[in-house]
Amino acid sequence: QVQLVQSGGGLVEPGGSVRLSCAASGTTLSLYDVEWYRQPPGTQHVDQRELVARITGLYDEIYYPDSVKGRLAISRDKIKNACDLQMNSLKPEDTAVYYCKATRISRDFWGQGTQVTVSG
Repeated sequence: QVQLVQSGGGLVEPGGSVRLSCAASGTTLSLYDVEWYRQPPGTQHVDQRELVARITGLYDEIYYPDSVKGRLAISRDKIKNACDLQMNSLKPEDTAVYYCKATRISRDFWGQGTQVTVSG
């Protein structure tokens, strides 16, 4: 059974940094495309989640939307069977619940979500 468990996040001041981690069990995460999404405050539907980073499973190709490019960095930790998201120069508008998603052969698995609040 594939399970993704997220850690990290919390309250951080504007301009600060936080690191999120998405650890997998029941499978080898490096085989999967992994994406990080965020759900802004006041939204609930999955369709309202915004993609903020992607790393592909085959060649580890990385993508960021312009809204976060230069501030976020996605990486794999193959020893921990995890995918991390380093978030720097945080802004209040980065406040959201962040989710990781792993995809392979049209099957999706989601982490439980972790709150990041940028305030100070």
